[in-house]
Amino acid sequence: MKKLVFVLTTIVALTFSQKTVAQETIVDAAVGNENFSTLVTALKAAELVEALQGDGPFTVFAPTNDAFAKIDKETLGNLLKPENKETLTKILTYHVVPGKLMASDVVAALKKNKGTVEVKTLAGEILTVMQKDGKIWLKDQNGNYSEITATDVKGSNGVIHVIDTVVMP
Repeated sequence: MKKLVFVLTTIVALTFSQKTVAQETIVDAAVGNENFSTLVTALKAAELVEALQGDGPFTVFAPTNDAFAKIDKETLGNLLKPENKETLTKILTYHVVPGKLMASDVVAALKKNKGTVEVKTLAGEILTVMQKDGKIWLKDQNGNYSEITATDVKGSNGVIHVIDTVVMP
């Protein structure tokens, strides 16, 4: 009887803990990762946190702190100012695609479309996803590239793919 109670308790505990993890939004996942602290600061400055905690689903191409460090400090500082909220919002929403695109979905689309796929971002602009040198890259409208360095960070309302450079609309 003790074994049965232990087994049932363990199953209930595991089920509950898995549901708790699945309830974390993509914003919660970013907040909980120190490599996204600059992104989180930018999301707060643009007042996008609440929107990205919504139902979604969203696919976020999330720049790391190192990606933001490639932008000179003065420019980044200016973008975070309240008077530049509209510009910052456009840049950040250029990193978000409606829908949940897992890495396997992206790879399948790339195979189907000969290595290049265009996706429309929440900013209303096109971002090109491409396969090059055995890696998956984003190409922004200015011709700049960002490598997708990690994939499928799941949240209850979407997925995050980590990128090494901020893409610009």
